[in-house]
Amino acid sequence: MTRSRRFLWAFGLAFVASTALAASQSPVTAEARSGARAKSPAKATAKASTKAPAKASATAKGPAKKTVSTPAPKLPKMTAERIVERNVAARGGLGAWRAVNTLTMSGRLDAGGKPTVELPFVMKLKRGHKSRLEVAFKDQTAVQVYDGSQGWKVRPFLNRDQVEPYTEAEARSAAGWEELDGPLIDCAAKGTKVELVGTESVEGKPTYKLRLTFKSGEQRHVWIDGKSFLERKMEGEPRKLDGKLRAVAIHYREFGTDRGLTTPRVLETVVDGVKSTHKLTITKVAVNVPMPDSLFGKPQLASIGVPAR
Repeated sequence: MTRSRRFLWAFGLAFVASTALAASQSPVTAEARSGARAKSPAKATAKASTKAPAKASATAKGPAKKTVSTPAPKLPKMTAERIVERNVAARGGLGAWRAVNTLTMSGRLDAGGKPTVELPFVMKLKRGHKSRLEVAFKDQTAVQVYDGSQGWKVRPFLNRDQVEPYTEAEARSAAGWEELDGPLIDCAAKGTKVELVGTESVEGKPTYKLRLTFKSGEQRHVWIDGKSFLERKMEGEPRKLDGKLRAVAIHYREFGTDRGLTTPRVLETVVDGVKSTHKLTITKVAVNVPMPDSLFGKPQLASIGVPAR
C-alpha cells in the first residue's frame, strides 16, 4: 500500500484536477487498485523476460537522435492584458464570475489501476478560500475541509476514525492559492501580475504562454488557446517522485457552459517522465447553491458516517 499523500491545493478548477494525481497515490486508491493488480507472478516474469532482449537490442542501435526544437507558432500580437480580457470574456465575463459565491462540482476521479478504477467525488468551493472535498470508496467517505484559515481531514480508509488537522505544509498550500474563479478573473484586484512569455504549441495547438506572479511571490505558467482563448494547460505544483522533483501540468479539455459560465469538464494531470496520466471527469456543475460556513468547519464524524471512538 503506497504511503498517504496530501491532496494538492490549486486555484479554482485546477484544485480539483490536482486531486486526481494525489488521490492516485493515496492508500484509499491503492486498496481500490489491489484487486485489479492481482496478476500472477508467472505473467509478470514472462513479460519481463520478453522485454529485456528488446531493450538490449534497442540500446545497440547507436546514439540517440538529436532533439529538434519546435518553432514558436505564429499568433496575432497581443499584450498580456488583452489576452486576459479575451480569456475572461470566453469564460463568461467578469460580471458573471463576480456574481458567483459558491461552486459545486461532482464527477469521477481516475485512481489508476488496470482496469482503471474511478472514484466518485464532490467538491464544494465558497468565496473566502473555503473548500470541502469528499471522495467515496466502498462504504467509506474521505473528507477534507478548509475554512479559509485552517483545515482538517478524515481518512477512515486508514482506520483513522478521527479528525486530523492539516499539517503546516498543507495549511500553507491551501492558503496560498486563488479563489474559485481561477487566477485570471479579477487578477489585478487579486494582486496577480501577468506577463506574456511568448507562444508555444500545446498538443499541436498554438497558445499564448503567460507567467503569473501571485501576491505571495510564487509564480505559475498558464497556456491560453490562440483561437478560443480558453485555458489549455496550467502548470501544477511539482512533485517529488523517485527522489527527483518532476514538473506537473494540468490539461483542460471538453469545455461546457452552465448559467453563462464556461468551465472544462475533463482535466488531465501529467507528470514529467511518467507514462500514466490521471483524468478527472466533471459530470455536474452547480452555481450558487447555498452553503453554510459550518460546512467548511471541523468535520463531525457522525455526519459523515464514521463512528466516534
